[in-house]
Amino acid sequence: MNNRMRGYCYLAAAMVLVGSTVAASKIIGTGLPPFTATALRFAIALPCFALLMVLTGARLPRLDRRDWLLLVAQATAGSVGYTTLLIAGLQRASAVDGGIILGTLPLVSAAIAILLLGERPGKATLAAIVAAALGVWLMMHHSAGAGGASSLVGNALILGAVLCEGLFILLNKRLRQPVAPLALSTLMTGFGLAFSAVASLAEAPWNLGLPAPAVAAVAYYALVPTVGGFLLWYAGAARVNGAEAALFTALAPVSAVALAAGLLGESLAPAQLAGMACVLGAVVALGWSGVRPRGKQLRAGPEAASHGAETRAGPSRG
Repeated sequence: MNNRMRGYCYLAAAMVLVGSTVAASKIIGTGLPPFTATALRFAIALPCFALLMVLTGARLPRLDRRDWLLLVAQATAGSVGYTTLLIAGLQRASAVDGGIILGTLPLVSAAIAILLLGERPGKATLAAIVAAALGVWLMMHHSAGAGGASSLVGNALILGAVLCEGLFILLNKRLRQPVAPLALSTLMTGFGLAFSAVASLAEAPWNLGLPAPAVAAVAYYALVPTVGGFLLWYAGAARVNGAEAALFTALAPVSAVALAAGLLGESLAPAQLAGMACVLGAVVALGWSGVRPRGKQLRAGPEAASHGAETRAGPSRG
């Protein structure tokens, strides 16, 4: 296997892990409240990132006050906001809908850049955004008929999680001094732990039970998609160009939907299949426009992992 093919395998594995966070979040939501689960996730992931910092000799950046404030805002939106909204949304909506909506992240990020950064979109980008919006509308329409108001609220919360991730990317572009991916993921995890731990006090975690399935899902989320996804994404991204890597983001919603159906036993309605087709088509079209010689090279990554490492950085958040 040559170096490029190995990179493709790493990227594909990273995106499959990112998609698995939807099923994990669905399981987490059945046993733990959002802020408590988020704090536990970051508490498990932070020592792993700290160890990676030590082993690689990486250092935390020296930033001015403005950039530190931006990092705090990034952690609030991208780390805490994303994870808590995703878990809260999946307490009300299906994991199938959640996986498809999360697949719109590259398109949402592009829309935010157009609206807030004044970037000029090409025709392919605009068409992709419209297709993704149609896909989300199809799922919302299905939710209105199948799951009622609760499911609609859940989908809205999941879309809010995607918007938080998009804001993370926007804020990252505003940093005066770029921060290395490993240092960024470590900082996001540390800040996320601090903020979510404080917020979890309102949930009185000391009075909560710790259901084994939910705790196991949190540990999986923290160690496998977050830390493992980070390592896989950057191992792959080092072997291919940014536009090629962007194409692999389409695997995340496929993984999420497949696991929702296979692991959680959820059914797929025609409207959901149509919505997924719109979203996947939009993501592939956007990524393919970056592969062409005259196209704009895209930088993409998972939510994905501080989610782990994120789109701007790769998987590390989620």
